[in-house]
Amino acid sequence: MRHIYVNRLPGRHTLGIVKAGHLKLRCALGRSGIATFKREGDGASPRGVWPLRQALYRADRRGNRPATMLPVRALRPDDGWCDAPFDSNYNRSVRHPYRASAERMWRSDQLYDLVIVVGHNDRPRVQGAGSAIFVHVASESGGGLKPTEGCIALRLSDLRRLVAMIEPRTRLHIG
Repeated sequence: MRHIYVNRLPGRHTLGIVKAGHLKLRCALGRSGIATFKREGDGASPRGVWPLRQALYRADRRGNRPATMLPVRALRPDDGWCDAPFDSNYNRSVRHPYRASAERMWRSDQLYDLVIVVGHNDRPRVQGAGSAIFVHVASESGGGLKPTEGCIALRLSDLRRLVAMIEPRTRLHIG
């Protein structure tokens, strides 16, 4: 699969559709919708075309390595992702405890049980242009998908189907 497209549903700025080959899957977008000029903490999913870097998963909860052609790594309890714009490891994987602000990847909820790391603002990294953009498991409330902090989120069963189609050259088109 070379291309995955994410588009907002008409009239619903926090809900979208992921189109990948024959698949059409509902997804959650950032709480602020999709933004062309992404900033740290704005709650928007970044508009653009992005590479997909790797898959991460909770082996203690999900067992077997996910089926994908991406590089895959099992998460560890001390995994984090730096979201401090002026830190030298901004928008990179780090280990907790960490000296600056860093999101915990090992979560008590199931949102990061399966994660695809999106290559947004990573080569080169620009201070304050957004960090920790992932495709991850959606949080649901009343049967609906809850908005994210800027990521794309799908139901676990849909995310498993999607990650199995991804190859190293796949590009994610958000917009």
